[in-house]
Amino acid sequence: MGIISRGFGGRRRESVPGLPPGQYLTHDFPVLSAGPTPRIPLDRWSFTVATETGEKKKWNWQEFTALESEDVTVDIHCVTKWSKLGTTWRGVALDTLLADVETAADYTMVHSFGGYTTNVPMEDLLDGKAWIAYKFDGEDLEPEHGGPARMLIPHLYFWKSAKWVNGLTLMNDDEPGFWEAAGYHMYGDPWLEQRYQGD
Repeated sequence: MGIISRGFGGRRRESVPGLPPGQYLTHDFPVLSAGPTPRIPLDRWSFTVATETGEKKKWNWQEFTALESEDVTVDIHCVTKWSKLGTTWRGVALDTLLADVETAADYTMVHSFGGYTTNVPMEDLLDGKAWIAYKFDGEDLEPEHGGPARMLIPHLYFWKSAKWVNGLTLMNDDEPGFWEAAGYHMYGDPWLEQRYQGD
């Protein structure tokens, strides 16, 4: 008998007008992970942006949390078909992190503690579309939800909002990340139901 993670089944599914197609509303926050939950001490946390030319910019936790942060309220949509509406986060916009980075890259690879990766086009990180979030609902982000910090890209399926984030590599060409190499869609627009390759 297989193990079924919380969030994959057994829930009353509430359909709400205005959700992306195929999604149902949840009021809790399902925890879905491909492996064990990393627990990263703040004195070991860092975030690094590496450009396509090899230039690097790095922040430790104190430097990162000293950057201008934003409070945002967004809807989130998981590829396993749950949606959670009106979630509140605090984080640093990717616009802020990339403001002084010289690049002509069109694509990025997001990296996480534990080795997880996911690819995201550069244009989907800028213009107020994405954040590195470190608070959820007014509290420090719990490890099971990606704390101390996770990517937040609410207009894409939530696997693109990588948990336990620690870096971003800027790339000239698109490459698949962890789930994309396993058959998930390279982009992941919930409104187009881009769950898997070929969708």
